[in-house]
Amino acid sequence: MAFVVTEACIRCRWGDCVEACPQQALREGPQMMVIDPLACANCGLCEMVCPEQAIRAGHALRGDERHYLELNAQLARQWPAAVYRGPLPEAQRWAGVPGKLALLAGEGAAGGA
Repeated sequence: MAFVVTEACIRCRWGDCVEACPQQALREGPQMMVIDPLACANCGLCEMVCPEQAIRAGHALRGDERHYLELNAQLARQWPAAVYRGPLPEAQRWAGVPGKLALLAGEGAAGGA
């Protein structure tokens, strides 16, 4: 099962994962990254470098996080391949803030939760 980007990435999008991924499996949206499950090699490098610990193995998701499997797959079909650009301008401010999933409305993620 592929690795999955969770809510902690929203409004941070640090991008360290992009540089670490040997498969170029990350896709970039306006406020977060997602992982294309068809491209992910399950190596775990992205999880190791994520400063927000926003990436988890699909099998390690808690019950309330399982919807991120489908959300990553859905958005990976819509968003372009990620390019490292560094974190979003207000990443530090949003780091560790809970309840950010609603901020993705209007970016192809509505109904994904």
